[in-house]
Amino acid sequence: MNLLKTFTKILFVTLIFILTSQNVTYADGGFPVRPGRLLISPSVSYFFANSQWDSTGVQKRFPNNGKYTSVGVTLYSEYGISRRFALVASVPYVFNNFTENIDPKSTKSQGLTDLETGIRYYLANIDFIYYISLQGTAITPLYHDKPDLGYGEEGAELKLAISGSGHLFGKSTYFNAADGVRQYFGTNGPIQNRYNGTFGISLDEDFKNQVSATLSGIYSQSNDKSFTPVFESNKDFNFLQASLSYGHSFTDEISLFLTGGRFITGRNTSVGNIVSLAFVYRLDYR
Repeated sequence: MNLLKTFTKILFVTLIFILTSQNVTYADGGFPVRPGRLLISPSVSYFFANSQWDSTGVQKRFPNNGKYTSVGVTLYSEYGISRRFALVASVPYVFNNFTENIDPKSTKSQGLTDLETGIRYYLANIDFIYYISLQGTAITPLYHDKPDLGYGEEGAELKLAISGSGHLFGKSTYFNAADGVRQYFGTNGPIQNRYNGTFGISLDEDFKNQVSATLSGIYSQSNDKSFTPVFESNKDFNFLQASLSYGHSFTDEISLFLTGGRFITGRNTSVGNIVSLAFVYRLDYR
């Protein structure tokens, strides 16, 4: 087991330094990662939409009875370097499918999308209850000439996050809040404000079960005002999403999270519904 941990650590740290030597990613929340801890989280998600909000925010069905589905598989990793710094990386793979009742009846695409790599700096903590972090992120497209997978442009993001814990009705609670500004550098590359806030509560004294609610959204601006049902391709849009999540810890090292969400308002975007399942595996090397 120690040999496996050592090999995993070397492989992961080598990968991170290769990635961050080219650019720098992503993660929400200000809670610090223990130095020497490696967190690995594979997840799978299912996104479905058959209607949209137009450029004025009016909701209507896709033309020609159109339906869009996307299955995503993502590997997220995080490693605590010290009490102040952590490295993060996210690699997604998607399967997109848009169908309608005219030819071509189905348009499919699949592949790796945008690699996100970065470094997080923990700015401060208040009485070891509230934590504040700042993170730099680099976005690197892993595809070429595939507009259904994303913008195909490099980008960068700076994100500020705060997290904290407390009690409510005798139960342990926590919250995460983050706001980041992201810029893509290509033609009509959008500038985006990405934000989210989560409130969670533990259902038992052993912290084995928890539920949480999240509000998140993106406000994206670009000179390119065009719309496609493929959400990843739009540049000028905004939406607000509400999500509910249930988490269960099998051990101190392994947890599972089931999440369901829906876009509750938007402009120039799909009326999306999403379900995701994520595993979290923690390894300590110190």
